[in-house]
Amino acid sequence: MASTILKRAITNISSTSSTSRLILLRAHASEAQAQQVTPKATSTTTLKKFQIYRWNPDTPSKPELKEYEINLKECGPMVLDALIKIKNDIDPSLTFRRSCREGICGSCAMNIDGCNGLACLTKIPSENSNTTITPLPHMFVVKDLVVDMTNFYNQYKSIEPWLKRKNPPEEKGKEILQSKKDRAKLDGMYECILCACCSTSCPSYWWNPESYLGPAALLHANR
Repeated sequence: MASTILKRAITNISSTSSTSRLILLRAHASEAQAQQVTPKATSTTTLKKFQIYRWNPDTPSKPELKEYEINLKECGPMVLDALIKIKNDIDPSLTFRRSCREGICGSCAMNIDGCNGLACLTKIPSENSNTTITPLPHMFVVKDLVVDMTNFYNQYKSIEPWLKRKNPPEEKGKEILQSKKDRAKLDGMYECILCACCSTSCPSYWWNPESYLGPAALLHANR
């Protein structure tokens, strides 16, 4: 209707100035352009499927990979965010360890698409293919994604992982200061957070977990 009014106005402005005619022509052109532009449809969902290892020792069923589908726009970018989304909104029985969400505690270590890693530091793959999440390999499973870390911690304990002096201090009970040079010697050997990702990726640890200490314990022993 507005377009019709503008056309009539343009037809009847023979007595008006050229400036007024130009203003009306521009208004008509702007209206026509606005009618031609259609807003692009924006997707409100980005669906992603996860296949997650499930096993409950209290039931006779065998372990299985259960499929879940979530909208990635409703959760954070990390795999841990997806697991929390599934547990909160879909299946509260899903069991996994988590704590700091900052890659410091090592609690959320698991196998993601065939690679060991921390769920809180692993981004959700952008590919359309399913993401498979299983427990750390070659470990006794307590439930779902939770593994028994007893043997791993016992091995760590066996190496007595604390700093020791070759010579006792001259004055008993006196604080022993550490120089910057001595502190620099520890670089690369103290960053381990005992998540067990490296040990459970090692074939030697798979075959001889009772006798082979594994990379994590050996690293601390070297320190």
